[in-house]
Amino acid sequence: MTENQNKTVASENAYAIEVENLKKHFTSKSEANIVKAVDDISFKVKEGEFFGLLGPNGAGKTTTIKMLTGLSTPSEGTARIGGYDLKSQMMKIKESISVCPQEPALFKFLSGIENIEFFANLHLMSKTEIKAQAEKFLNLLGLYDVRKRKVKGYSGGMLRQLSLIVSLIHDPETIFLDEPTVGMDPRARRKVWDFLGTIKKQKKTIILTTHYIEEAEALCDRVAIIDYGKLVALGAPQDLIAQYEVKNLEEVFMKITGRSILEGL
Repeated sequence: MTENQNKTVASENAYAIEVENLKKHFTSKSEANIVKAVDDISFKVKEGEFFGLLGPNGAGKTTTIKMLTGLSTPSEGTARIGGYDLKSQMMKIKESISVCPQEPALFKFLSGIENIEFFANLHLMSKTEIKAQAEKFLNLLGLYDVRKRKVKGYSGGMLRQLSLIVSLIHDPETIFLDEPTVGMDPRARRKVWDFLGTIKKQKKTIILTTHYIEEAEALCDRVAIIDYGKLVALGAPQDLIAQYEVKNLEEVFMKITGRSILEGL
């Protein structure tokens, strides 16, 4: 095997994220019970993989993302992202990741393009880079014609689309998307799916949390289903459907847990 072939094999087998026995426990308000928001989960995500975290609200998806991105400290366990340890090298991890949160973190008194430029400048991007990236993303998501409009006049779907652009403008290696299409109408959601498909082709590692089964089936190479803080299934969507002899991932979830993924929403 040649040196280049060795490098290709190593890259295909490399993991962008390795989660090991991750736990997050909270004390209830009465301090009588311990709430296990994330209860000893482990999984690995390959470099360039589009990986989904599925489960109803309260399943532990967002808590997992918060721990992996440094917004919450694990009660136990750890993870490695880009080869860096979650507990001791978080600043290194933050240099190569990006997070698109559930609630858009935008300045509503600024225009769309001003928001993009503000966050791009935080990443020390050049004016040329900002212009090229911004124009490309705005066109892909259909926001170019409203780029100069104040964000306070944007619809909810437009705010989420702009939040995606802001999160991706600096070309991060690993991307965490926490319910990026929640509340969007079907047309806007499809537009985001097409946009994320374009990002996927760039071999970025993408972690998506969602309770939209069709979204995971359309985008993800593999999915992890979480319920009550536990990892209950892991695999490619079609493999899980075949394994449990059902028609879709919704039925996979129901077969494993005995309830719909939409319960509790």
